[in-house]
Amino acid sequence: MKAHDGMYIGGEWRPASGQDTIAVVNPADEQVIGHVPAGTAEDVDAAVRAARAAFPGWAATPPAERAARIAALRDVLAARKDEIAETVTAELGSPLPLSQMVHAGVPVLVAGSYAELAGSYAFEEKLGNSTVLLEPVGVVGAITPWNYPLHQIVAKVAPALAAGCTVVLKPAEDTPLTAQLFAEATQEAGLPAGVFNLVTGIGAVAGQALAEHEGVDLVSFTGSTAVGRQIGATAGAAVKRVALELGGKSANVILPGADLAKAVNVGVANVMSNSGQTCSAWTRMLVDAERYEEAVGLAAAAVAKYVPGERVGPVVNARQQARVRGYIEKGIEEGARLVAGGPDAPRDQGYYVSPTVFADVTPDMTIAQEEIFGPVLSILRYEDVDDALRIANDTVYGLAGAVWGADDEEAVAFARRMDTGQVDINGGRFNPLAPFGGYKQSGVGRELGPHGLSEYLQTKSLQF
Repeated sequence: MKAHDGMYIGGEWRPASGQDTIAVVNPADEQVIGHVPAGTAEDVDAAVRAARAAFPGWAATPPAERAARIAALRDVLAARKDEIAETVTAELGSPLPLSQMVHAGVPVLVAGSYAELAGSYAFEEKLGNSTVLLEPVGVVGAITPWNYPLHQIVAKVAPALAAGCTVVLKPAEDTPLTAQLFAEATQEAGLPAGVFNLVTGIGAVAGQALAEHEGVDLVSFTGSTAVGRQIGATAGAAVKRVALELGGKSANVILPGADLAKAVNVGVANVMSNSGQTCSAWTRMLVDAERYEEAVGLAAAAVAKYVPGERVGPVVNARQQARVRGYIEKGIEEGARLVAGGPDAPRDQGYYVSPTVFADVTPDMTIAQEEIFGPVLSILRYEDVDDALRIANDTVYGLAGAVWGADDEEAVAFARRMDTGQVDINGGRFNPLAPFGGYKQSGVGRELGPHGLSEYLQTKSLQF
């Protein structure tokens, strides 16, 4: 795979300040496919300085012109979708059809939504004798994860650009090649020098330097709750704004009278997609006692279709593989009934995990409380609707969820009582304009749509 040996700073590829590199490994065959530089605090400082120098000009650029540049970026991403999909498959391991449809396709959709919003958003409003201005917050430090390498970049960079902010991106060390492709796309789309900058590196060095840098006005981070706490503490010490999209343990609630077969099959597909490496995955399936065993049988039959190496890919690295297999072993140890899969590796090569389904899971079990981030589904039994709500809300997380009912009205009534940021009703479709983010320890702030744009704005009022 093509890999740059420098950083993208100030509109050009520059040599890294140090000699250390990061090996990029294909998790499907464990082969090294490239190397990228391991950025230092010096590299981060150069990128932040470039972003600060570019900020006044970009902030003063009329919204219609910013919209045109974002639209050009969308078009470049669309034109390079095959290359993007192949790169994501190589460094993340996702099956190529998933990479084409989701990893390469959704970012184009999201970029397009911000091209439209940038040109139509009301950056001023009248309130009595005041004019309220919504202005760009400044330089954004964006730190993105590996599970959706391009989508997470676009979900941060596109609204920041629409708002008039400039950006320094530190992508995950497991998937930096996709980030380098994005940097190339910003250059091809004609973004002014310094508006977007890229520093590759490890989180403890480059990520920490970016979060701490006094020239960064807002840190937008997606990743684990543990790291989110550290970034929040660092930003809080400097009274710096943060946007945190963190972990999840989402409930898929199947109410009595719902279409059980559809709800179970869609629920299994949701958990197995991207090898379970999705923070919003519905990893807890809640079924009434009367239909519980039927649901377990349907889930076991559905998961059998997800063959490792074909329909489901590996997890991202050996560390993640060991982590997920450890959770499966913990589920067995705590008394959950294993109905599909298990802790044994399903293939001799690659970081694969067997798609796994547990039944007889109780709310207090580790696999019902902690984010596993792998292809593991827990099925829990509830006695009545109030019991289902209690179980659904019984985690420290509140990122997403799903409700299936006999009709939308019944499902919506239940969803209104859930402590979570986004709920799909009877199989509701993805909406790139809907705000995405969590309650409780699932984060602070929202991404996507106008709510995502507002994260990158600050408010000024003028009284007349």
